[in-house]
Amino acid sequence: MQNRKLSLRKIISYLNSDESEGGGFWLPNIQRPFVWSEEQITRLFDSIMREYPISTLLAWKTKERVKHRKFIDNYHYDIKLSDFNVPENSRSKIMVLDGQQRLQSLFIGLKGSYEGKELYFDILSGGEVAAPEDIRFRFAFKTCAQAAWPWTRFKDIVLINNKLDTQIAKSLAEKGPEDLTTKQRDQLEINVGRIRKEFVNDDNITYQELDGIDNPDAYTLDDIVEIFIRANSGGTKLGRSDLLFSLLTASWEDADGEMESLLEDVNAGGFAFDRDFVLKCCLCVLGKGARYEVDKFRDGETKEEIVEKWKQISDAIKGVRDFVVSKTYIRSDKAMPSYQALIPLIYLRYHYPSSFTQPAPLQEYLLRVLVTGVFSGSPDNLIDRIVRRLQDDKGFVLGHVFDVIRDDGRNLDITAEVIFNQSYASRGIHLFFNLWYGTFNYQPALDANGPQVDHIFAQSLLKKVKDINPETNRPILRYRAEQRDQIANCMLLTQAENGFSGKCDKTPEEWFSPVRFSSAEAHKEYLDLHLIPNDPVLWKLDSFDDFVDARKELIKNKFQYMFRPTA
Repeated sequence: MQNRKLSLRKIISYLNSDESEGGGFWLPNIQRPFVWSEEQITRLFDSIMREYPISTLLAWKTKERVKHRKFIDNYHYDIKLSDFNVPENSRSKIMVLDGQQRLQSLFIGLKGSYEGKELYFDILSGGEVAAPEDIRFRFAFKTCAQAAWPWTRFKDIVLINNKLDTQIAKSLAEKGPEDLTTKQRDQLEINVGRIRKEFVNDDNITYQELDGIDNPDAYTLDDIVEIFIRANSGGTKLGRSDLLFSLLTASWEDADGEMESLLEDVNAGGFAFDRDFVLKCCLCVLGKGARYEVDKFRDGETKEEIVEKWKQISDAIKGVRDFVVSKTYIRSDKAMPSYQALIPLIYLRYHYPSSFTQPAPLQEYLLRVLVTGVFSGSPDNLIDRIVRRLQDDKGFVLGHVFDVIRDDGRNLDITAEVIFNQSYASRGIHLFFNLWYGTFNYQPALDANGPQVDHIFAQSLLKKVKDINPETNRPILRYRAEQRDQIANCMLLTQAENGFSGKCDKTPEEWFSPVRFSSAEAHKEYLDLHLIPNDPVLWKLDSFDDFVDARKELIKNKFQYMFRPTA
């Protein structure tokens, strides 16, 4: 194993380049997808400008015919990793085992884009002292139209050749206003010098190279997978599912493509199923238990079973997704507080599919456990107990499943307070609104055009209501955030209704006025749908407290069916 050092610009030029020294840097398919956000990327660049050290990378030099892919240049959230796959070959190449997120971030910042935006740098920033956790050098991803001076495209400074630092600084200053102060010009020159030093001139990045060409017996593919797991499992850089998936991909050629295809299918309607969930489902339906353990995937039998039964497992996952959409009105990630609650249903679908001919008990189970948060925390043991109960019953017996949950010390009771504790920003409010508005056909219901939670009495209106503090004699807010955001002051609106020409900050008196509707019947239907008290007096700002009390009664009546005991 050798330690090698390169400049940041040099190592970025080696990515995806088979003509570079060693055959260039690539990503083995055991690596997970890129997950860093814009903020994480810009913080990395700020850290480099502050001369903070970059952790050592780990790489494997090999000629083995292993599955690998290119680094992403132009990143967007729905990107397909399979589009970056490279044909297997026996040429020399360097596989990055640890440090993917940092290298990928540098590559996007210096050679590519993030969601169609390139990395820009405020060329006048950095002069003020900042705490270690704060930002000193300002970076941001922007479009060309958004980037007014002093924002400068960062790659133009790093990648330029045949110019002195002073020439680069002079050129940048000429693009700015004529009244630049001496202090600003000095800061600009300092920044250019630092950029060139940190990214171009100094060898600031170190990587440990495992040479599988000169020493092939020491670094076989199996050895590399083991090294990869050990290098990553000690920290938080990779989730355990990523490590387990690395074992699966090492022996299953189509693992990446099959996983990507499944997730694309089940997430098409707005859900957020992930690899972690799918792998846990695989373990459960194969009788291996819900807990992640590396030894389960080191067992060749488990990997073979997953490959052999992948279609049946995939069909079970897709079948439960379809059940959720059609029978519970839960149609998106926002209304799914816990995906773990679906795992017993997927086990049931796989082993006892006839149970789905009687959907009512399954609906009751799912809605109640989601509302009460039964699967929060660490539910692996609970999932295993429910699975054993399903095995014993050879199907789904609602009372028996609820007994298992209660025996685990978890509460299944739904009260009015559970509902009234939901608020504007809580995940649970979307679940209740899906049950509440389930049969209403909001159109269009795609992407950002879907229904949106909105305040009935706008925050801006309620913030104007003040009381006098008797101790200080100063005005204070009468309605704090928890009162403004409570579910009794929230409703679901279409994107059009909640847009600029829609409700916006209109008062309830305006929004619920009969003159907005084509008929008295249409007006009543709208109030009934949204559970709005049909009393115009309550729509006035000074009646907010009475409005909330009246609407709580309507909400309580709406969900009365959920308050019955589970015994």
